[in-house]
Amino acid sequence: MLEKLLKYLKDKNILILGFGIEGKSTYSFIRKHFPEKEIMICDMNLNYESELLQDKFVKCIHNDEYLNYTDKIDLIFKTPGISFKDIDISGFKQKITSQLELILEYVDIFSIGVTGTKGKSTTSSLIYSALKENGKNAMLLGNIGVPIFDKLDEMSKDTILVLELSSHALQYIKKSPNIAVLLNVFEEHLDHYKSYEEYIEAKYNIFKHQKETDYALYNIDNEVISKRNLDTKAQKISVSMQGKADVTIKENKIYYKDKVIYVDDEKRHVLGNHNLNNIMFVATICAVLSLDFELTKKAIDEFMPLEHRMEFVGKFNDIQYYNDSIATIPQSTISAIETLKNVNTLIVGGKDRGVDQSELINYLDNSSIENIICLPKTGEYIAEGLKNKNAYLVENLNQAVKIAKEKTKKGTICLLSPAASSYGYFKNFQERGNIFKSLVKE
Repeated sequence: MLEKLLKYLKDKNILILGFGIEGKSTYSFIRKHFPEKEIMICDMNLNYESELLQDKFVKCIHNDEYLNYTDKIDLIFKTPGISFKDIDISGFKQKITSQLELILEYVDIFSIGVTGTKGKSTTSSLIYSALKENGKNAMLLGNIGVPIFDKLDEMSKDTILVLELSSHALQYIKKSPNIAVLLNVFEEHLDHYKSYEEYIEAKYNIFKHQKETDYALYNIDNEVISKRNLDTKAQKISVSMQGKADVTIKENKIYYKDKVIYVDDEKRHVLGNHNLNNIMFVATICAVLSLDFELTKKAIDEFMPLEHRMEFVGKFNDIQYYNDSIATIPQSTISAIETLKNVNTLIVGGKDRGVDQSELINYLDNSSIENIICLPKTGEYIAEGLKNKNAYLVENLNQAVKIAKEKTKKGTICLLSPAASSYGYFKNFQERGNIFKSLVKE
């Protein structure tokens, strides 16, 4: 399985740029197979861990010092979260690689890649569950939290990789998965890219290098996708809940080429039309792979929502609390409100990344939500923009939950759905959601 990959890496001068979860995974893999290969590691906050201190074949550097070595380096394993927004990479762009790119290029294995501004974690997890229910040897890797190299030794010829792919992972990629899914594109990560267009291009890279035998699934209900030409050699499959497409929904049935591939009989646990849209992609992939209809439906219907995604925290003092910390864009928050319906209190706001909040402000102004609790920084803009609602400006999540407990009507819902990133205030959206849950349960 690994012969071609190891042969490719054998004589390469390697820089690992970013020493987080994926960077450490790359280091461990290289060191396992090449005990004496010289490696350069660069990270802004590099902690000299015991393994690095003892490794005489490692050179550790900091900050932008790596730019002095790019002419001597053959491969740069860039951690997805590192941005080249303000750096001229023209001299070494072709040297940028990743675990994702190398496994697609040098390991003979079938892959399904899922990207989109929202819904990719749920969709990729649903695909994985459906494959497992059908008896397939599947692995769920990528942005979902498990680095690809960590599972290389467990892969075999019959393994199917389900890869959750962020725009960061796709930005410089020169290979594409066998089945590629683009769920949607909204304004996001504008602090990472030079423009919104560059972010869109990163998403579309999932299709760019596909072959004629591959499949490209895309959501034509999304405004960005509907207006953009899909340049790929793969077999195109359009998906729509609203109009004419290869995959459609009529009444409660999902059709692919006039064949029913899923029946929505209200047995599923993942709620809302946005999740039904995700299910359309899952059912289509299962149909393309000729999987069993009943087993696929069983996997979808029994799938439980992922943590921090409209997660039911509990009912306290006759108030239901939901944690939707994953919601980092306005459209996600609107979807959560429409799905849950009985929202009386919304906790919103987070890091300002330049995403337009006007759609959310207008939606909230015309909603039945009575209590809008606004966290820094985007919450301040939302509070300022509201004309028909009174907003509570707070400094932290602790204050927000305290007000929510006081103001939320009994028999209704309090929802944390920030419509903004957590960074700068929390380590990540998981920490934000976990703190919310702890505060609610106190």
